[in-house]
Amino acid sequence: MDYEGEMDVFADRTEAGRILASALEGRLGVGALVLGVPRGGVVVAAEVARTLALELDVVIVRKIGAPGQPEYAIGAIDEDGRVIGVRPGMADEVYLRRAAEEGRAEIARRLAAYRGERPRPRTTGREVVIVDDGIATGFTVKAAVESIRHRGAVRVVIAAPVAPPGAVEDMSRVADEVVVLDEPYGFRAVGQFYRDFDQTTDAEVVRLLAEAWSRV
Repeated sequence: MDYEGEMDVFADRTEAGRILASALEGRLGVGALVLGVPRGGVVVAAEVARTLALELDVVIVRKIGAPGQPEYAIGAIDEDGRVIGVRPGMADEVYLRRAAEEGRAEIARRLAAYRGERPRPRTTGREVVIVDDGIATGFTVKAAVESIRHRGAVRVVIAAPVAPPGAVEDMSRVADEVVVLDEPYGFRAVGQFYRDFDQTTDAEVVRLLAEAWSRV
């Protein structure tokens, strides 16, 4: 995509996933696992998994926001309940403990909604692709990589349709490979690169996962 002159955008997350799948073709092994970052990233990941005939699931990481600045991430909680990536000196232990419990509760809610009784997919010894609909700060994706490595993945790839300039270099410090379709100048938010960027619902995530699992 060319961002000189008039800015190009994706029609929606499904189109972005289809284009991203083309960029990933030939880079992944037959047994690779595709993990979407809820919620919007699952739509992109579902198209990647469908196009490349790979297994699909989710990776859920909840950020811990700074006191009084909930959008500023100072740490994260992963599916195992681990507190990871904490920035020192940003909050006291009482705050972190309370925030961690809230994060664990939300993760448990989402896992129950998305997977139900289905077991978590095996990651030990596998190649894993973490897919989001775009990278802004990169904090959540980095935390997801750390979580997946802790679960035994042998190779971790980050894939997204769009990210700010310098993001690929930054993400390459934690992932084995980073595939981003574009790092456009003038990046302000992921949504500016989609014509349709409506919020993805839990129901849509559940539907996409069910469709993917029915193909296995």
